[in-house]
Amino acid sequence: MKTFIKLLIFSSIAINVFYQNIHASEKIKIGLIVPLSGDNSLIGERIIKSARLAINKINDPRIEIIPKDTKSNPIDTLKVSKELHKKGVKIIIGPVFNESTKYLDDLKELTFISFTNKLIDNPINVISGGVNAISQIQTIKKYANRNNLSKSIFLIPRSEFKKEIEVAINKTKIKHKDVFYYDREPTKLTKQIEELTKYQIRKENLKDEIKRIESLSFKDKDKRIQNLKKRDTLGNINFDSVIIADFDENLKSVATSLLYTDVSSKKISYITLNQWFDESLLKESSLHPIFFPSINKSNYELFMNDFKNTYGFEGDQLSFLSYDLIGLVYFLIYENNFKISKNIFYKKKKFKGKIGIFEINKNTITHQLNFYSIENNQFKKIF
Repeated sequence: MKTFIKLLIFSSIAINVFYQNIHASEKIKIGLIVPLSGDNSLIGERIIKSARLAINKINDPRIEIIPKDTKSNPIDTLKVSKELHKKGVKIIIGPVFNESTKYLDDLKELTFISFTNKLIDNPINVISGGVNAISQIQTIKKYANRNNLSKSIFLIPRSEFKKEIEVAINKTKIKHKDVFYYDREPTKLTKQIEELTKYQIRKENLKDEIKRIESLSFKDKDKRIQNLKKRDTLGNINFDSVIIADFDENLKSVATSLLYTDVSSKKISYITLNQWFDESLLKESSLHPIFFPSINKSNYELFMNDFKNTYGFEGDQLSFLSYDLIGLVYFLIYENNFKISKNIFYKKKKFKGKIGIFEINKNTITHQLNFYSIENNQFKKIF
C-alpha cells in the first residue's frame, strides 16, 4: 500500500513537471495591430521596429509578437483582430487611432491596449495606453500644491478633446478658480482672452490713474507719470496661473494673447499639457517660463538614440510608447504565471517603464509623470 501511494505521488509530480514544461515551451502570442500600408505606414513600421527592440531586451523565446495591418480604418482593424483571435491571441496592442476602435466591442473575448490617450467612449475591452489627461492633470496638481497655486484658470479649446479635460479635472479634484473655453480662430481668441483678463478695464484704469496724478502736485510727480506711461495696464488679475490645454501653434497663440493683454508668465504661471519637448517652444523666450508634465526626458532621448543607431532613422512618440507597452504586457503576464486573462489589467499593479511609472487598476492605465519648465533656452526638470 505504501509503495502504491509513493508511486502515485511520484506519478503526480511527474505529470505536473511534464505539464509545466509544456506550458513553459508554449508561445505567448501578442497581437500588434498598426497601419502597415497607406499614408500612415511609417507610423506602423516604427512601432513594429520598436516592438522588436523591446522583445530583444526581454529576451524570452516564449513571447511571440504577431503584427497585422489595420490600414488605418475600423473595418480592417476588426477583420485582422478576428484573424488574430483565431490564432489563439487574447491580448492585442493597438490600434493606433481612436477611430479604429469603433467595432472592437464585437470581440469581447479580446483585450486591446490602444495607443490612444483618450479615455472616454472607448469600447469596454479597449484600454487606453497613451499619456492621458488624468495622468497629466494629476501631475499638474502635484506642482500646484507644492507652489500654493489655488486660483488656476483652465483654458480649454472648443475641440473634441474638451470632454477629456473636463473629466480629468473632475477625477483629479484639482483646485482651480474657473474653466474658460476659447475658439482657436485668432480674431475670436484675442477678444476672448481680453475679456478673461479684463484687459480693456485695466487699460482704462491706467489712463485714469495718469489723469489723476497729472491733476495733483507733489515732488516726484513727473517721474511717477513716466513710470506709469511705461506700463500697458493697471490693476490686478484674479488668478495665479493658467493651465492651457493646447499644443503647437495653438498653444503659442493663447500664450501670445495673454502676453498681449499684459498677463505675462512673469506675473502668473503658464502651465500646459505634455509637449513632448517641442523644441520650437525654446525659441519663444518672451513666453518663458512655461511649465508642463511629461514623460521622462532622459529615457526618451536614450530610446531615440538607440532606435536611430539600430535602424538608421528617427523614432517617434508612438514607437517610444510601443516599447513600454510590450514591456508592460510581458510584466503582467509574468506576474500572472504566464496565464493570460482579462484580470491581469484589473488588479492594482505598477510597472516602471521608460515613459515613467505605469499604474494599472480596474482596466485603466495612468502614468506617474515628471514635470518640466522651459526657460533660458532649455528644458529643466522640476520633479
